[in-house]
Amino acid sequence: MYNQIVTQEEGNILIVSINRESKMNALNIELLQEIKNALKLALVNDNIRGIIITGSGLKAFAAGADIAEFADFTVKQATSMAAEGHEVMNMIEQSSKPVIAAVNGFALGGGCELAMACHLRVASENAKFGQPEVNLGVPPGYGGTQRLVQLIGKGKALEILMTADAINASQALALGLVNYVVPIEELIPKCKEILTKISSKSPSAISKVIKCVNDYFDSSKNGFESEINEFGNAFGTNDFKEGTKAFLEKRKPLFK
Repeated sequence: MYNQIVTQEEGNILIVSINRESKMNALNIELLQEIKNALKLALVNDNIRGIIITGSGLKAFAAGADIAEFADFTVKQATSMAAEGHEVMNMIEQSSKPVIAAVNGFALGGGCELAMACHLRVASENAKFGQPEVNLGVPPGYGGTQRLVQLIGKGKALEILMTADAINASQALALGLVNYVVPIEELIPKCKEILTKISSKSPSAISKVIKCVNDYFDSSKNGFESEINEFGNAFGTNDFKEGTKAFLEKRKPLFK
């Protein structure tokens, strides 16, 4: 079904693996479109409750974009490429189902941007993060200047963006760029553990949490107003009925 990625369902979790190990899992346009298509299918699959994005092999999550693909692009082509990349990253960020980046090595340039678009990030001990685009004479093009600031703050983000220095997993954890750092053999199991815990909660409430948090960073929206509305809307859901009933009956809720 795909040329650049491999997908696998494990229980109610979809694992999407970038399958370009010989190219350090570098991102190209086809690959991003395949991730987009896989996510679209996952969002309408009631069996899927969470998604993991990772890279094949033990060295790289995604070591940047495939430079050979765009080296000769015109201004118009490059602008279109960035816009398409933003569309994919935004779709991941706005997914109503939680998406975790399992960062198994280098996450540079577009790879770092892909990881940052996910809701959570778990890194292996050998992971490295960076935005080295200024070495090529360009700024990041897939949301790196925006999401890095949101995640770690303006000062440190500017330093990383302007020096092109990479940071290791422990530094990324200290900065809040990643949620956990684990040995590489524990990477996917840790992501599954997190998604299993989230999957036991109300799916509709989880989607509302994601929306409200995203709206905080959207200048066209008011996150506080979103929270008021989504809180109210939740009272009309079956999840609310089940959750409150289970609480009163002193049992665990069974959300569907």
